[in-house]
Amino acid sequence: MAFEILALVDKGGYASDLLYTRSAGLDSRDAGLAAEIVLGSLRVQGQLDFLIERHSGRAVGQLDAEVRIALRMGIYQLRYLSRVPAHAAVGESVELVKRSPKRWAAGLVNAVLRKIDREAVEWPDRARELSHPEWMLGRWERQYGWETAEKIARANLATPETYVRGPLPDGRGSVEPTEVPGCYRVTGGRAEGLRIQDIGSQSVVPLLDLRPGLRFLDLCAAPGNKTAQALESGVRAVACDIHLSRLVNMKGAGADLVVLDGTRPLPFGGQFDRILVDAPCSGTGTLGRNPEIKWRLSPGELAAFPLRQVALLKNALERLAPGGRLVYSTCSLEREENEDVIAQVRARVERLWRRLPGVDRGDGFFAAVLTSD
Repeated sequence: MAFEILALVDKGGYASDLLYTRSAGLDSRDAGLAAEIVLGSLRVQGQLDFLIERHSGRAVGQLDAEVRIALRMGIYQLRYLSRVPAHAAVGESVELVKRSPKRWAAGLVNAVLRKIDREAVEWPDRARELSHPEWMLGRWERQYGWETAEKIARANLATPETYVRGPLPDGRGSVEPTEVPGCYRVTGGRAEGLRIQDIGSQSVVPLLDLRPGLRFLDLCAAPGNKTAQALESGVRAVACDIHLSRLVNMKGAGADLVVLDGTRPLPFGGQFDRILVDAPCSGTGTLGRNPEIKWRLSPGELAAFPLRQVALLKNALERLAPGGRLVYSTCSLEREENEDVIAQVRARVERLWRRLPGVDRGDGFFAAVLTSD
């Protein structure tokens, strides 16, 4: 299953979504191992590719996808996991290639994996050591300084902690409260059936200062975690998204649901006391959970996000009531999607807020609190 999922990720799929849908019927231990192999291999892919090239004498880009994926999986198990016996990691990786159209490469996979050990490696550069593209590390260094940039990168290599909204029922597991009201860190047991929501995500809604009876608009609501959190305050909520398929899962939550493209003028006659624009973004604050992003994103692609983000924000501000409050947020670490977007709209900035992986708990987030006259 891990091999199949990584092959789909290689073609543009998203690891977490694929793991959720494909491992639903697995035993919990098997599902956990599949997730560890998939996400772990993606997190340290830069290191794995360096070792492949060192021991095969071939550039990774010259290898067929099936061979490349089997090698990454095998090396990850041999170097980073302790519960998979070495002979099993090698044997299963070879069998995966034998069952693929590239069965001729089974000997190559076997030869490379038998050279892998757990000895310390002298990485040739920081991009390989930290398993991030150099252009990305350089951006963070310029914006935050190298000490913080390194903390961000190292945090992205670790398995993220699990946070839930509300305490676990008796017997389900154990949790501890965090500094965010209603947010709990799972310290033991399983969080199945609960609303898993990162602490960074849960930190955004309190910035709105919600109160019962206020009219609230969530312009980019799906999958609905922030809308559900807002509804805890007793607001009258309207939740929007451009995709009907993503809004369907929010039925019954207590919000009015509207399918619309927020980059176009909004079809509401009235105004809203509170508005959340949790804008679509590059997601560079979530690389611990979505590690494939760092291998897909390019500097040029970043230029496309602000165009949409500015349009969303301008349209939302037109529907903000006098004395109202709007929060613009992203899970991006990039200035172009954050401060530079705010600079392009006419609004009073009450507060700029940020969380950084490795510095703060959870994913990275940016938010700006804007108010109207």
